[in-house]
Amino acid sequence: MKILAFAGSTSSTSINRELVKFVLKSFQEHEINFIDLNDYSMPVFSVDLEKKGFPDEAHRFLKQIEECDAIICSLAEHNRSYSAAFKNIFDWVSRINVKVFQDKSMLLMSTSPGGYGGGNVMNTAKTFFPQFGANIKEHFSLPKYYENFDTENGIINSEMLEELKDKIKSFQSQI
Repeated sequence: MKILAFAGSTSSTSINRELVKFVLKSFQEHEINFIDLNDYSMPVFSVDLEKKGFPDEAHRFLKQIEECDAIICSLAEHNRSYSAAFKNIFDWVSRINVKVFQDKSMLLMSTSPGGYGGGNVMNTAKTFFPQFGANIKEHFSLPKYYENFDTENGIINSEMLEELKDKIKSFQSQI
């Protein structure tokens, strides 16, 4: 099985990327395609630019989704919504194929330094991603990242670690 993984962030110090890397350790028997949104940089979407054609990066991003069997992503939350980089990619690719996620099974995650764990972006994505072809099988938010996560050991809060393990096991049984 081929899994596409990414963090909805372009930050070189992305905590969401760290969460994805930690989760991918549970999928080592699968083929993993862990992409970086920095490789899909495009001009800010506008209908005027759309009339001139779609960036190659938009087509490449959709191709990554087309070629996978499942998606694991963790969304960064900026001002209670998607990061500008992710939203821009999403805007471009949804104009090519409104079913962006192409009915692929998804493990959707978020984390943030605050106590809500990226809950705003999570709630938005849980509402809208299915309308764009996401088959969200499981979701997980990690609050207070810097208190609950260590880059060497992963999630250090035992209750949250058990919750994530249960969600990973559930996701694995559904893909």
